[in-house]
Amino acid sequence: MDRPPAAYADRPLFAPLAGILSRFPDALPTADQLTALLGLIEPQACSGSGQPVRFIPPSADLPAYEQHIHATGEVPTRADDWHDFFNALAWCVWPQTKSACNALHLREQQARAAAGLTGRGPVRDALTQFDECGIVVISTDPHIPALLAAHAWEAAFWQHRARLVATTRFLVFGHGSWDSLRQPFFGLCAKAVYRVVEAGWLTLPATEQQAEADTWLAQRLTDPQHPFGKADLSPLPLLGIPGVTPASEAPDYYRDTRQFRPRRVADRIAQQREL
Repeated sequence: MDRPPAAYADRPLFAPLAGILSRFPDALPTADQLTALLGLIEPQACSGSGQPVRFIPPSADLPAYEQHIHATGEVPTRADDWHDFFNALAWCVWPQTKSACNALHLREQQARAAAGLTGRGPVRDALTQFDECGIVVISTDPHIPALLAAHAWEAAFWQHRARLVATTRFLVFGHGSWDSLRQPFFGLCAKAVYRVVEAGWLTLPATEQQAEADTWLAQRLTDPQHPFGKADLSPLPLLGIPGVTPASEAPDYYRDTRQFRPRRVADRIAQQREL
């Protein structure tokens, strides 16, 4: 029998959801219960067009997913479905970013239609990937994100382990990642966006850190000077983060290249050209 939501409240990468998960000690909530929860936690949560968000059972006659959310604020949410449950919780703790993603989907769809282009396009594909398995890595030490982005896994996660723990926070955005982290599997990977902040950020209460990160991320995704795309996403092995699995408490763990892959030669060359 599956564990109830409250059983995951004390796991490291579920920290932003801990208080919410604890509300459900027995079973997954219904769509109506999730709507009531969002009303308590983030009553201003809205779709990309400003419609109040609420969760509804899916229906075969609904239009395309993002378009329906944008137009109505209604988020189709399957009953007894962990994936959709975590999507609803993402709206609770990342409301500005979820709204921004929804608006970007529609903007990109309309732009492609106006240009006579078919298909979803690379921007929408990147948005969907980030929505499913995104993570924001925030650090007061620029050396740590640099090591992680360079795939220097052993250096970041082991050789500088104490430094990483003291300076860096890993905030999951992707609801698919939360779903997978219930039973994490070998090679589980997220797509990371890195950010360096001043030391004072770490002194904020956890709820304020989360809210500030949400504001920043929404602005980052919609920044016209730095259009969001696949190049902004960096692979991050989630089971390398200290505390996620007991197996990571040894340096040899980080030398298994099946999970901790070195950066591709083409990527290294591209980075050198940028420098």
